[in-house]
Amino acid sequence: MIMLTKLNGETFTLNAVFIEQVQSFPDTTITLTSGKKFVVKESETAVAEKTGSFYQSISPFHLQGLNKGDL
Repeated sequence: MIMLTKLNGETFTLNAVFIEQVQSFPDTTITLTSGKKFVVKESETAVAEKTGSFYQSISPFHLQGLNKGDL
């Protein structure tokens, strides 16, 4: 889950597993696999970084203290 901010300043948590696409129009728009869209204050880069951190936190390699290169 990642914490994001709507344009009105309201924060919400989004399950990053369902993110299909992130674009800047210039506002950052997140499209989910369901087709639902969210427009957020965070930059496209910030959303990508948060999503990457989320995936690292749920990675079985991370949970076991292993790196992919250790295998």
